[in-house]
Amino acid sequence: MSDESQELGITESKSHKPGEWYAEVVQKADLADYAPMGGFIVTKPRGYALWEAIQDALDGWFKETGVDNVYFPMFIPESYLEREKDIVEGFDPEVAWVTQGGHDELEERLAVRPTSESIIAPFMADWTRSHRDLPMRLNQWCSVVRWEATETKPFFRTKEFLWQEGHTAHASNEGAWEEVWTRLGQYERVYEDVLAIPVLRGKKPEHDKFPGADTTTTVEALMPDGKSVQGGTSHNLGQSFAEAFDITFADEDEKEQTAYTTSWGLSWRAIGALVMTHSDDQGLVLPPTVAPTQVAIVPIWQEDTKDDVLEYAEEIAEDLEDAGVRVDLDDRDGRNPGFKFNEHELNGVPLRLEIGPHEVDDEEVTLVHRPDNAESVEDRDEIVDAVDEHLDEIFDKLYEAAEENLEENVREAHSPEEILGTIGKHGGYVKTPWCGDEACEEVIKEKIAAEIVMQPLADEGGSTAGEVPEPDHDECGVCGDPADEIAYFAKSY
Repeated sequence: MSDESQELGITESKSHKPGEWYAEVVQKADLADYAPMGGFIVTKPRGYALWEAIQDALDGWFKETGVDNVYFPMFIPESYLEREKDIVEGFDPEVAWVTQGGHDELEERLAVRPTSESIIAPFMADWTRSHRDLPMRLNQWCSVVRWEATETKPFFRTKEFLWQEGHTAHASNEGAWEEVWTRLGQYERVYEDVLAIPVLRGKKPEHDKFPGADTTTTVEALMPDGKSVQGGTSHNLGQSFAEAFDITFADEDEKEQTAYTTSWGLSWRAIGALVMTHSDDQGLVLPPTVAPTQVAIVPIWQEDTKDDVLEYAEEIAEDLEDAGVRVDLDDRDGRNPGFKFNEHELNGVPLRLEIGPHEVDDEEVTLVHRPDNAESVEDRDEIVDAVDEHLDEIFDKLYEAAEENLEENVREAHSPEEILGTIGKHGGYVKTPWCGDEACEEVIKEKIAAEIVMQPLADEGGSTAGEVPEPDHDECGVCGDPADEIAYFAKSY
């Protein structure tokens, strides 16, 4: 291998140094770079394309289900933030404040939005008069700032990150719960159908719910290193925000009622989960659904066959592009085929088409899958359908590998020693009965930095948060007290 190819390739091991490996993949696959201010990143075109793929899918689903996009200021007056005390207490350590504009000191501090309930809710109150105005469903695509990140990990943990935040108001609690489940289902769908990552649906324990919420629901994804990623959250805020910001409406009898509100969000942490789940020691691996380039065509020629090979490759590229496939015909003169293979592997292109004089003579094409280098030969005349089938097969391979990782890494434990030993040895999720006391989480958290990432949900059809299934044992796996809840412990990003 040339020095150039060595520089191009990944030098860290996913299994031995996942943190260093991840950072190297993100940078060498041209997804992001580090900004001059600690805790911030610069998102490069290929990284932003992944965010656009997620955004396009979700935005379409939101609009199909009655959501309107809006945009609110990034600055929130301190007096607005203080109107919901739980928001203030929950986010206070993470808020960045602006105290000066130009040369003038501001009369009131402005928070750089850590989340937007306290700026959106007052306007929802102004815009809501009658039950006919409900449900009101608003969403904005924006960035937020939370000054919590000390150890930067691109997309997983940065001080500023991109996300969407939805905010809705409803006439009834049942309507709010229906909203919560709709958005949680869409988050599950984007992970499973777009990113090829299976997730678990659940709720956060009471002590870890969104500040001011009645209930926080979540989708959790398990990474190959055994850590969990909070993939997206959907919150039933009950009436606390509506009461704090006076979101009221006249019902059908002209009586004033207080609305029920929800909020829900998914951030570019999904990109981190995507990279961590599928990629390998050769570089980035992407499902065809989000890959900026789905197919790389690499012509292989000698001088006497160059014209024929390139003409054949160009015809195939044109046919695939006409069919809507995102294609890169890599006909660069200054790079040999081996270099091109390595570069497209590093960049996560799902499918490579190799075309040399033999393929031209036999009217065939050689196809190579990125995840496992599986190789097949297809007829030229059937290439469009064949590529479509191979891209589906590649998606299925990635999903099945991630699904196997999840299924093999949910384990039960029934004592502190079992919980600690299982997480320490295997990682993954440890399922145990729980008494509901936060102190029991602290026992595990202090010793191994694992926490309760979710509790399973059973019934999502009613107006409540869903009853937690009865545990197999009736004693808390930590303290031994009576337990009527189930908790999933894991280390998390």
